[in-house]
Amino acid sequence: MAATTLLAGSPWLRLRLRPDAPACPFPFRRHIHLGRALSARGRVRASADHHTGPVRVRFAPSPTGNLHVGGARTALFNYLFARSKGGRFVLRVEDTDLERSTRKSEEAVLADLAWLGLQWDEGPDVGGEFGPYRQSERNSLYKKHAEKLLESGAVYRCFCSNELSLLQELEQMKEVAKQRQLPPVYMGKWATASDVEVEQELEKGTPYTYRFRVPKEGSLKINDLIRGEVSWNLDTLGDFVIMRSNGQPVYNFCVTVDDATMQISHVIRLLDFQCLPLPMCHLFWLLTKANCRNVMELLLWGSLSFKMVYNETQSFFFFGQYKEMGYLPQAMVNYLALLGWGDGTENEFFTIDDLVEKFTISRVNKSGAVFDATKLKWMNGQHLRSFPPDELIKAVEDRWKKTGILQESESGFAKEAAELLKDGIDLITEADAALTNLLSYPLHDTLSSDEAKPVVQDKISEVASALISAYDSGELTQALSEGRDGWQKWVKGFGKSLKRKGKGLFMPLRVLLTGKLHGPEMVGSIALIHKAGFCGAVTPQANFVTLDERFRILKEFDWESLVKEQEQESPAESAVPAAS
Repeated sequence: MAATTLLAGSPWLRLRLRPDAPACPFPFRRHIHLGRALSARGRVRASADHHTGPVRVRFAPSPTGNLHVGGARTALFNYLFARSKGGRFVLRVEDTDLERSTRKSEEAVLADLAWLGLQWDEGPDVGGEFGPYRQSERNSLYKKHAEKLLESGAVYRCFCSNELSLLQELEQMKEVAKQRQLPPVYMGKWATASDVEVEQELEKGTPYTYRFRVPKEGSLKINDLIRGEVSWNLDTLGDFVIMRSNGQPVYNFCVTVDDATMQISHVIRLLDFQCLPLPMCHLFWLLTKANCRNVMELLLWGSLSFKMVYNETQSFFFFGQYKEMGYLPQAMVNYLALLGWGDGTENEFFTIDDLVEKFTISRVNKSGAVFDATKLKWMNGQHLRSFPPDELIKAVEDRWKKTGILQESESGFAKEAAELLKDGIDLITEADAALTNLLSYPLHDTLSSDEAKPVVQDKISEVASALISAYDSGELTQALSEGRDGWQKWVKGFGKSLKRKGKGLFMPLRVLLTGKLHGPEMVGSIALIHKAGFCGAVTPQANFVTLDERFRILKEFDWESLVKEQEQESPAESAVPAAS
């Protein structure tokens, strides 16, 4: 069978085989988690910029669990590359692990990708001319090409299928390789067995696998679009299985057949050395300490050095969990794109349209990407605040009503609260805590804290006494009912009567009225607390403490005991001078 049978006419194929190498319908590709890339001696000459054919890239998730952020980033880079080149983005489901793959997992992965906005041009749900797009539905194709390889001599039957005998043989090979200071590779007897020996085993019904015949001399060189030339000596590789003894193809063989028959032009994967007649890209794994594992356990033969980068204070979640936590798809796309890519400027804020316009493989970094959950959250806040104000306020209102903190009301309370609190949240889900915190009144805990000592020692009890009098007389309530202007006028007169101004006036007022040392703008905060008492929007779930209840607490507060307690804790500290 001629070497060009499968890929005849492919303009990007530049393959040179040794004269003694068997003919092969396509060079074989290995994933790093099963060992080094294996193939006949050859070189792939490729460039993303000089590629002349149609760009076709694929994301091929295994539906054995939820989508991980690393997988989402791989999908994103494929999508951006395809869109930036006017190409096709293909979704292929690699469900050859029949025991672990589920349709439910597949649906969840597809839903996550759709939420990100990564719309695929071909896939199991939209079809296409190169389908089917599930590996479990392509077995006849794999068997067809395995037989072609067998006929060509590129593959041979290996009868070391008995588990015990195979393990014994592999151990012997490892020992020999160790003595010769070489990587352990498979060099079984069936690579050179005679036709008679093979026929004898076939007549006995001995199970067999199909092994790919790897030349024992020469080297394999690949031009990685990011890392440059990558090479392996062929004597460090061994003949590997492409079909199991039960007739099922191995994963890596399936992937190779799929990429070739689907005319995939470029392969972009996380730390994935390719051995295909395809331009390729090499993206490092994203790892955090939480999911670091012994990588050597993942390598079947030998080892390959690569860099893992993680932030010890962070951990990954499955991708769907970020949706549940309130992250925006726009922010996730933006942040994932910056994990290993940049446009060469200081800009970090990109929409997906910006990314499509600016994305180039040449700007993908060789170094490992650090996943920082704090940076992701910050970026989500940037995207949240880029929303049109009315849209953001509506989203916050809907959130509060959905969680039961607020109920329908014509008072406008929800809109006012959202306007006040929106700049202090990075996630929509944080709006719940922001509102309940505003409506709470943790006065005792605040005044007992070390941070409140200067305020307490600045004779806050005198301010409290005057404030209670203003409330009982109706003076404070009247000022609040007159809005911002009425409040500001009252505060000015109140401070003048106490001979206080600036921080010496506003800090004790904030503590006494809100129960907290910090928070959003005080005028807006106190106005909302006042309005919450009569608007009918706040539900019991919000744990709201009314102004009446706050002043009852103030009247019963034992200021003398608090001051004595603080003096006993810090006898050496001198009192803070009263504010002017």
